[in-house]
Amino acid sequence: MYYPMTTAETPVAGSVMIMTVGSNLITAYTAGDDNSIVVGVLRHSITSASPEYATVTPVEVEVPVEKNVLWSCNEVGTGTAAAGDVGTYADLDDSVSIDVDNSADDMFFITQVISQTDVRGVLNMGPECLGTIAD
Repeated sequence: MYYPMTTAETPVAGSVMIMTVGSNLITAYTAGDDNSIVVGVLRHSITSASPEYATVTPVEVEVPVEKNVLWSCNEVGTGTAAAGDVGTYADLDDSVSIDVDNSADDMFFITQVISQTDVRGVLNMGPECLGTIAD
């Protein structure tokens, strides 16, 4: 799918993209984006030389058409992933890494630990991730 993105941002391919309630623009997730809906994962990196950088332009976002699609997160930003983390929730540190030590926002459900820094899991996506259905 294509969503219009906030200008002057340089997210990398694979970044978790969110839409803040009340906005029609997406942006890369940053820590503390509590009132936001995960819409998918950015397909291509945006640089300052990209046409999408300077103007509001739709960008390609990979959006699963069904629930529980696995996402590969090969960067654990905070904490050390271990077998005991399987079946638990983690927060996002930023748009490309997770925090296995915290689960206040429950944005990522861990289903497999490959290594201490590489995990697989399910992104908590859509309006349901806010705990309510947005109008």
